[in-house]
Amino acid sequence: MLLSNNMILEVSGLLTEFSSDLERVTAVNGIGFNLMQGETLGIVGESGSGKSVTSLSIMRLIPPPGKIAEGSILYTNGNPHPVDLLSLPEKQMRKYRGKEIAMIFQEPMTSLNPVFTCGDQVMEAIILHLQESKSEAKERTLSLFEKVRLPEPTRILNSYPHQLSGGQKQRVMIAMAMSCSPSILIADEPTTALDVTVQAHILDLMKQLRQENNMSMIFITHDLGVVAEVADRVAVMYKGKIVEQASVEEIFSNPQHPYTKGLLACRPPLQKKLRRLPVINDFMLENEGGQLTELPRNINEVISSNFISAAEIEQRYRGLMQQTPILSVKNLKTYFSKGKNILGKTQGYVKAVDDVSFDVFPGETLGLVGESGCGKTTLGRSILQLIKPTSGEVIFEGKNLVDLPDGEMREVRKHLQIIFQDPYSSLNPRLTVGFAIMEPMKVHGLYDNDKLRRERVFDLLNKVNMPPSSYNRFPHEFSGGQRQRICIARALALNPRFIVCDESVSALDVSVQAQVLNLLIQLREQFQLSYIFISHDLSVVKFMSDRMVVMNEGKIEEIGKADEVYNKPTSDYTCKLISAIPKGYVNGIK
Repeated sequence: MLLSNNMILEVSGLLTEFSSDLERVTAVNGIGFNLMQGETLGIVGESGSGKSVTSLSIMRLIPPPGKIAEGSILYTNGNPHPVDLLSLPEKQMRKYRGKEIAMIFQEPMTSLNPVFTCGDQVMEAIILHLQESKSEAKERTLSLFEKVRLPEPTRILNSYPHQLSGGQKQRVMIAMAMSCSPSILIADEPTTALDVTVQAHILDLMKQLRQENNMSMIFITHDLGVVAEVADRVAVMYKGKIVEQASVEEIFSNPQHPYTKGLLACRPPLQKKLRRLPVINDFMLENEGGQLTELPRNINEVISSNFISAAEIEQRYRGLMQQTPILSVKNLKTYFSKGKNILGKTQGYVKAVDDVSFDVFPGETLGLVGESGCGKTTLGRSILQLIKPTSGEVIFEGKNLVDLPDGEMREVRKHLQIIFQDPYSSLNPRLTVGFAIMEPMKVHGLYDNDKLRRERVFDLLNKVNMPPSSYNRFPHEFSGGQRQRICIARALALNPRFIVCDESVSALDVSVQAQVLNLLIQLREQFQLSYIFISHDLSVVKFMSDRMVVMNEGKIEEIGKADEVYNKPTSDYTCKLISAIPKGYVNGIK
């Protein structure tokens, strides 16, 4: 809700560029917008659209070789003589940065100093800007930790960043940003890759803090569903420019630019099942010269053309259930020791996977959903024997993998693959993409020579829609979505029959996420693959899955058809997950 008509920030003609010996890249290209007192402005767009560079430009934190080449950023805050932040000397700018304008950075782990406690880092800003004593700053910090609903504020005060969960670190960052009661808060992707429940808490918290402090906010995200929860007005960025700017109601009910339509359409719908998710290219095409061609389609037309009827879903389900399971998990337990006391006695166990049983059928996608720490990833890795289970059975095509000797397991491993959450860390930065995909073939002796293997690599790159030129390039030369496609190609290199997708799209833009999800479905049909699809995002799991398993504290809360689990949940925990999904707008009504 807009609280005032007083302008607090005016950005005009902002041009930020990065230069090297070879080229000059314009990251922000002459944009302009206003921010009112008490208003939340959402800035949305894909990675590389210029969102974060815009926020760093306002804070004057652009790292070399970047520079703000043109423009003005006028900070008013009721002052009849606005201050142009771009013209201030650095020493004077420090008085505004943190005190008047604060920022929550995208990645809290890299934004918090690992050698200082969380309390010291928050107290430092208070002592610097508010000239309070250490004891006063400590008292204020504890109060802030309570306000952001951190458990055990005194413990968090003395904890280091690595000792906290992702959601807790993000709350510490919010407390730090709020420590000096700023007039403007810039939140750069503050909920990316967080559980939907943690995300819902943080969004509620930020709305509450804005209202209590009559604060203005710039909320940066790639997810229009999230921005609908918090923003009054939205600016849509594409390749460094603002292509559309309007109220949230107008953006959702009557988007004008094809790029905005694409962003709105590519999020998995909750009420209907689709064959494939719409993507940006369904609404616009771009030629090599950067010129856009708008495709005259509306969102409902594109979505409705991909609906799957209830009868088709039921027919597919019956066909899957009539087969012999490709995988049977029986009473699987994976426990981790909490450590030993001075007498060498185990002090207890963390029951990461606790007596779990289910089947997966050939060609099926079984979704696995739950919050961080519920045991999803441990279960996936226990099935693949990357973590040795404590007890139970994992029967794959008639063989119990738990008891299989190493030599036999090595042979079976060809048919079992995993796509990890972070594609960058799962690719060797020193190996070219071609070699990374070819390596498993050499290890398992597939094909007679490197020439045949190379042909197979080119075939796989083509299947995941990557150009042949990717073969000789290194992982750092690709975007996140492209790297994930490369990891999918590598997982397919050994012609597997079963793949575990472990949070394989959680950190991707919604538009890139849609492309990768469509690709996984296409490959499943083409190669008759079976998937376990792990995610904390219930809407994504619902789109991908035939059946869904909901996990909580190592146990299965419920299991059933994906649509039935969503529409008629039997567990309170599942209801909590569903209620935390950003619902956005339906026909312009929130």
